[in-house]
Amino acid sequence: MIARLSIGGGVLFLGALVFILYQIALSPWYTNEHVTLQQPVPFSHRHHAGELGIDCRYCHTDVEKSWYAGVPPTQTCMTCHSQIWTNAAMLEPVRESYRTGVSLQWNKVNELPEFVYFNHSVHVAKGIGCTTCHGPIATETLTYRTGTLYMSWCLECHRDPGNYVRPESQVFNPFYDKPSYATPVKFEGVSYTSQKALGRVLVKKYQLQTYQYCSTCHR
Repeated sequence: MIARLSIGGGVLFLGALVFILYQIALSPWYTNEHVTLQQPVPFSHRHHAGELGIDCRYCHTDVEKSWYAGVPPTQTCMTCHSQIWTNAAMLEPVRESYRTGVSLQWNKVNELPEFVYFNHSVHVAKGIGCTTCHGPIATETLTYRTGTLYMSWCLECHRDPGNYVRPESQVFNPFYDKPSYATPVKFEGVSYTSQKALGRVLVKKYQLQTYQYCSTCHR
């Protein structure tokens, strides 16, 4: 009896331990979801992209032609801030960077492991919007990670791209919503009220495939 109870208790303990570790691995404490990182300047996407309506590509100039979206050089910031908010204390690091030529050291919010290959240009060219991966960026006062960046998270889209794809004209729209009866999406003269219907058309239009081969991302 003692042996049976010990075996049963051991199995239950191992099961509970695996479950606890799995929950920890999914928790924001481990994945850094919704955690704002310390940055040299408290840059607000909500203000710049949301309120001012600055296009993502103005700062992230390489997103349509490279695997890397690109971090804007200081002179991009100074294009505006040499004219406005010129004496703001919180922008002194930007002005100092511009004077000295030393780049600001930003902390990456969405950082993939070195063994993972991700190409921004391919995704935006196939109708995958910025907010699909980066979340509601235009409402974030300080930028934070909105996904785990785990392989399973990526595979949700790769297994069913029709549930995430949007018209190319809406890729850089930070306020884009999936089509519904309340907010239909028009594409090639037709209004769609469901993502399923629109996705079916866009998957065929953009020739999307359910890439799930290891070599797609691990090279």
